[in-house]
Amino acid sequence: MSKTHRLALEQVELAARSIDPLFLNTPQFVCEPLGEELGVRVALKVETLNPIRSFKGRGADFLVSQLRTRAPLMCASAGNFGQAMAYACRRRNIPLTVYASIHANPLKLERMRALGARVIQHGEDFDAAKLAAKQAVLDQGARFVEDGLDVETLAGAGTMGLEWAAFPEPLDALLVPLGNGAMFSGLARVMKTRNPRTRMIAVQAAGAPAMVESWRAARLIVHERIDTIADGIGVRVPIAAALDDMRGLADDALLVREDSILRGMRLLHRHAGIVAEPSAAVGIAALLEHGDRFHDQLAGTVVCGGNLTEEQIRAWL
Repeated sequence: MSKTHRLALEQVELAARSIDPLFLNTPQFVCEPLGEELGVRVALKVETLNPIRSFKGRGADFLVSQLRTRAPLMCASAGNFGQAMAYACRRRNIPLTVYASIHANPLKLERMRALGARVIQHGEDFDAAKLAAKQAVLDQGARFVEDGLDVETLAGAGTMGLEWAAFPEPLDALLVPLGNGAMFSGLARVMKTRNPRTRMIAVQAAGAPAMVESWRAARLIVHERIDTIADGIGVRVPIAAALDDMRGLADDALLVREDSILRGMRLLHRHAGIVAEPSAAVGIAALLEHGDRFHDQLAGTVVCGGNLTEEQIRAWL
């Protein structure tokens, strides 16, 4: 690798030994009926079969397991990271406050509160909520935990790479949802070492393209607003360190339309029996829009979360 990465592989291996086993070794399989519809062989990794219905439990549980005190924590979240932090903090009796936007998914907010977190809604989107949380940390003295910046979140996601690397058939490409970058860079860090021939492709919603645009331009690009149903990867202010993490790991980056995301969710439901939230379906959306790139190949993707309200299930699935 051309640069020294801030995530050491030893940290990923430590994470695999430290994380609650209920978040590890999730199902990964070739979904033949889905592949037949897409015209591409597709391998799925399903991260929704755990108490928070999301892969975020890996990074949050590892981060909290490494703490040496029970001092209060604070974070910002579109919902899944907040749930993961709440779950991990409740196990260890650590106070947690989560900032979320005024438009955050009601189910995710409800679950964060049920898991014991104090939830404060502020701002029009995730990045506005994060800004408010960082100011509150200065005022209150708690530790701010930032998904995509704290290296433990990358290490936790990297454990998925260890599991993918053991897949019976090497992947030609792995399409990974891209938000603040922890999942992509953690996974890619491992895959580029264990299975370097696998092309690592970051996928983001076209309605929230800041990370992909910044990666392509090799400079930070900030948007004033986002417009996507994929709230879990709806980032308009990229983390500079997360962009640097992607350097040397990403082979390509794709932006996908909203109609493709919706169709991807429905295809996952129909052919794999999976309730996937929009962010979890962007890999399938990319195969819908760019299937010709993956003809006669095995393409994997991570179904990274499944938190939908009843209304969203009725409307989208």
